Amino acid sequence: MTIQIKTLEQYQDAYKRSITDPAAFWAEIAESFTWKKKWDSIVKEDMITPNVRWFDGAKLNFTENCLDRHIEAQGDEIALLWEPNEVDDAVKSYTYKQLLSEVCKCANALKSLGIRKGDRVCFYMPMVPEVAIAMLACARIGAVHSVIFAGFSSNALAERIKDAHAKLVICTDYNRRGPKTIPVKDVVDDALEMGCDSIENVLVYKSTGENVAWGSKDLWWHELVDKQDAECLAEPMDAEDPLFILYTSGSTGKPKGVVHTTAGYMVYTCYTFLNVFQYQKGDVYWCTADVGWITGHSYLIYGPLLSGATTLMFEGVPGYPDIGRFWQIIDKHKVNQFYTAPTALRALMAVGWDEPDKYNFGSIKVLGSVGEPINEEAWRWYDTKIGHGKAPIIDTWWQTETGGIMISSLPGITDTKPCFAAYPLPGVQPVLVDQNGKVIYENQMEGLLCVKYPWPGMLRTTYGNHERCRTTYFAPYKGYYYTGDAAKRDEDGRYRIIGRVDDVINVSGHRIGTAEVEDAINEHPDIVESAVIGYPHDIKGQGIYAYVKITHEVADRESLKKEILDIVTKYIGPIAKPDIIQFVVQLPKTRSGKIMRRILRKIAEKQFDQIGDISTLINPESVEEIKSGAYI
Repeated sequence: MTIQIKTLEQYQDAYKRSITDPAAFWAEIAESFTWKKKWDSIVKEDMITPNVRWFDGAKLNFTENCLDRHIEAQGDEIALLWEPNEVDDAVKSYTYKQLLSEVCKCANALKSLGIRKGDRVCFYMPMVPEVAIAMLACARIGAVHSVIFAGFSSNALAERIKDAHAKLVICTDYNRRGPKTIPVKDVVDDALEMGCDSIENVLVYKSTGENVAWGSKDLWWHELVDKQDAECLAEPMDAEDPLFILYTSGSTGKPKGVVHTTAGYMVYTCYTFLNVFQYQKGDVYWCTADVGWITGHSYLIYGPLLSGATTLMFEGVPGYPDIGRFWQIIDKHKVNQFYTAPTALRALMAVGWDEPDKYNFGSIKVLGSVGEPINEEAWRWYDTKIGHGKAPIIDTWWQTETGGIMISSLPGITDTKPCFAAYPLPGVQPVLVDQNGKVIYENQMEGLLCVKYPWPGMLRTTYGNHERCRTTYFAPYKGYYYTGDAAKRDEDGRYRIIGRVDDVINVSGHRIGTAEVEDAINEHPDIVESAVIGYPHDIKGQGIYAYVKITHEVADRESLKKEILDIVTKYIGPIAKPDIIQFVVQLPKTRSGKIMRRILRKIAEKQFDQIGDISTLINPESVEEIKSGAYI
């Protein structure tokens, strides 16, 4: 069986076989990979406990499948292409042979620091090739990596380091991001002063060479890694050994460490990459996602490398040094598949509607969207201005927890429809349920999106707290994985994702827990309590709206707002700063003390006629007060 689908008939056949006999289907797919020992069983289906296992009993190494197995046939072909922040700086490229050599040197350096199989290594790095090299080096020796977005605050970084009990942090001295130079190591130093006692060393890559503070645990990358041997035997790993931990916001304040394991994630990300993007030998593929998020893991680094692809990494931002930077890179490198977020598209539309007209885009075959549902106006602009009506748009739906894409059209194979993620991929069995967990079988209906059978790329647990994994994802609707999203299904079975139904806000494709933001705001001594909700934002998709109750009259509200923004930045990072802060006399609450965020959402959206019944509130007068802007 070929791993890549080419026709509608092949998709329909693959989907049918993946549902009627999932074990046989995925066993055939898995035959394409390199195993040190084959599996004893294909899948354990426990979605209650949960205890899902794929390819149990198998032995393998993830990096042998990303790198070694491609060396004979395409060792001299480009694996990783790096476009720097500054236009005039040199582009870097690594063949599969060169990338394997660099990964082995880094792996040997990690071993020299005492890093062994099962140890956790945290990353706080910008978009430089060394982040990919070091992630692969961890997988080479069996260490578990946890990449933390390099825009989070020192508090957020420290919280994640402590939760993972990491032994090593890998970072840069500074981060070049557009016109800014960001002191990355300073943030790491601040975090380590917050009780990160498990950290034994900090490995620092010199990105800019500007001065940094230096301590006894600090080591320069170039002094340690560059002198290592370029060969490193790959550590045999069990199929269910953890590959990485990636922290994601939830409806409670503490981030969840989503754990992905080795074999199932490998098989699923490779399969979905090849099919969703229809990658062909010789293509240049570009995903603009930061490696600190799951998209950067699955579809910037791992999916492409597992597939023997050429993947492009970009250090900068879309608007620097001008609004044509994305389009310049596409033409410069003859990009064939382009995968980005609706937030970026809307921002570029707003400042440069006709800017793409200056560029050719003749290489583009597939346009992808990720992070949130793409709105129709952005879809039409993307189709016309970038795809010239010839490149299919894939509006992919998936999550950190799913590991890979779950619902998407297949370019040139299945149809596309604006605002619809479209059809489930082989092996994915989505269902809509009502609030009581009853399955909705009819089309043209709306419900809560769940998945009713395991797929290889799914999360296995939340690090150090399996009960949290169970209660969050598997307990709400017995026997199903609960996505936390609402969706509609049209008359032809296409799925349209409506949005989150829990207390998580999707800001520019990044999930921010409302409780995290509220906890940060409430640290301010003048604030009694706060309620944070998401509201429609023209660029970000969702913005953050904070209703804040303070202890006393404040003469200078603007200064207080600035203090609130500063404290959110300190505890979480700039990405979580509220777009709107409204001071209130009181928050609408039920008699049990629960804040009615449903009402606050309607007020934020100015849908006053849809506020609904307020008779259950202990303080119904609060609604009119908030609507009128009354404060203290």
